[in-house]
Amino acid sequence: MDPCPFVRLIVESLALKLPLATKPAGSGVHPSTTPCFCKIRIKNFQSQTALLPLCSTPGDSAPDSTTSPAGFHIDSSSLRRLSGKPITLHVSVYTGRMGSTCGVSGAKLLGRVAVGIDLQEADSRPSVFQNGWLKLGKNQRHKPSARLHLVVRSEPDPRFVFQFGGEPECSPVVYQIQGNIKQPVFSCKFSADRNSRLWSLPSDFTNNSRGWRKTFAGDRERVGRERKGWMVMIYDLSGSQVAAASMITPFVPSSGSDRVSRSNPGAWLILRPNGSSVCSWKPWGRLEAWRERGPIDGLGYKFELVTENGPTNRIPIAEATLSVKKGGQFCIDNRIMRDSGLGSRLPVKGFVMGSTVEGDGKVSKPVVQVGVQHVTCMADAALFIALSAAIDLSMDACQLFSHKLRRELRHDEQDSYFINSSKSI
Repeated sequence: MDPCPFVRLIVESLALKLPLATKPAGSGVHPSTTPCFCKIRIKNFQSQTALLPLCSTPGDSAPDSTTSPAGFHIDSSSLRRLSGKPITLHVSVYTGRMGSTCGVSGAKLLGRVAVGIDLQEADSRPSVFQNGWLKLGKNQRHKPSARLHLVVRSEPDPRFVFQFGGEPECSPVVYQIQGNIKQPVFSCKFSADRNSRLWSLPSDFTNNSRGWRKTFAGDRERVGRERKGWMVMIYDLSGSQVAAASMITPFVPSSGSDRVSRSNPGAWLILRPNGSSVCSWKPWGRLEAWRERGPIDGLGYKFELVTENGPTNRIPIAEATLSVKKGGQFCIDNRIMRDSGLGSRLPVKGFVMGSTVEGDGKVSKPVVQVGVQHVTCMADAALFIALSAAIDLSMDACQLFSHKLRRELRHDEQDSYFINSSKSI
């Protein structure tokens, strides 16, 4: 399995130094109490926004406080397109609050800086393009000017890229993508048996089953008022089961509504084989999902790694919201993972995985990227494939209960959609 070249462009150590003569957005407001932020842009990439702490260190010494890093992920096709071409990173600095009121921005532009970037060999070695202070705007000899501290650097970030050949509920083949080459590496089998339990857990997990399963009474047990029993099994080329995603907690509507609430989310277990037994499985991760309320209709999720110490010992890894209408990117990035269960007990940082999720009602063939440092064998990659299927299916599981699910997801019709893994490949 050969990875695809990726580059991560990182903008970090951001801090702002304002001269005493500078008046911020509101008259009479001391600069130390004025919020500042910056917008970071590269042509043809989505812009980033970051808060800017004010720096009080003297001279050109490094700032004592900096903001969280921003970054751009540059894939293989973008690298080919940009290699050898001049690229400029623009940073615009503002005082005032982010956003706008009644369509009018309350922020005031302080100035801009530009940093040249060369990606010629960025996929093979790290590079630093800027490290230190830059003056904002034009240099005026007799006027003090605001200064911005930033570090702009790149580092190779190779990834394995996979794509589902169809929607996860249609039991597709999963391909590895390398440039224009597409090679089958896994197959999926989706089932929606309400009463199935196709896996078993070690005794230390089953003894604490109250933390994993919930029981529901009354109208929640009626057909159409819960979504449960969904499972995606992942097979390798030999037909062996290498990972699974199992709906461990049903998706049910909250009382008096037709949506899955954050206070009572549905949940999946991401499972890997426990030793040589084909009937025993071991939890690797837990994914919760729900339907957010608010001005933007969203799919909320939280993913945690399960440690060796039992079901109540979990490490939060990712929590965010995806647009139900537009979809988005499920991403695990820039977090410290301890005891990931992938063969290393050392803390690791940076990009872990990303998976595309289509909006409600759209055909979804998830594209999955996995950082090479998290894959030592095909079975490791299969765990991320199972996780990708689970977040994609959560978009359907969190659909409003006033809407009817597509037939592939309904329990009474799912049998005809099983595909034998050996025939699929």
